[in-house]
Amino acid sequence: MNYTLEVIAFTIESVLLAQQSGAHRIELCDNPAEGGTTPGYGMIKTARKKTSLLLYPIIRPRGGDFLYGDEAFEVMKRDVLLCKELGCDGVVIGLLQPDGSVDKKRTTALAEAAYPLGVTFHRAFDRVANPFEALEDIITTGCERILTSGLKPTATEGAETLAQLVRQANDRIIIMPGSGVRSENIIALARQTGAIEFHSSARKTADSKMKYLNTSMNENLQTTELDTTEVRGMIAALQTLG
Repeated sequence: MNYTLEVIAFTIESVLLAQQSGAHRIELCDNPAEGGTTPGYGMIKTARKKTSLLLYPIIRPRGGDFLYGDEAFEVMKRDVLLCKELGCDGVVIGLLQPDGSVDKKRTTALAEAAYPLGVTFHRAFDRVANPFEALEDIITTGCERILTSGLKPTATEGAETLAQLVRQANDRIIIMPGSGVRSENIIALARQTGAIEFHSSARKTADSKMKYLNTSMNENLQTTELDTTEVRGMIAALQTLG
């Protein structure tokens, strides 16, 4: 059985680190403090130039919830088309209705705009009212996978629901556990859930390389960086499973 590891890259440096450490796919994001928003044109274009890994930018115009007005949806459509133009392999989206159901109409429209790129429905899924109904709805939209922690803060906590979702999906769509996935728990998650794709931020903080810092500004200039040791550890763990 072939397992897949997707990692998040919040910087172009992390894109290069993902390539070096053996990851299989990159979710390209900006703004880690907001849980990831759409990266800019320059970031997407440069990332595509610098890596041969599968590249899936997130299409999320802002932080917060996943209920979008007409203007925000227009932004999302244009960003999807931009990713297509720049040669990305897929996009990552997630749109909900006020009642906690999937916004099927708009999700379908974005998936159709992205075609033939792949489409992942992200952790907006973890905010739905009924995950088992939402799974069926997302299948009808044309998405190829769902990134989810099983409606819990971490995939480990949501492992039982993840296993139920994998069984219900029955190879019609990929269920990809994410949130808190690390080298020390990825084998257990694979066995508990039956999932074959996993998502990890594998993040660490990197100190500023500035020689001069104005201490009177009282600010933290650390950045989020991919932890290559952790990525390699997860890849090695998955390889033991076959």
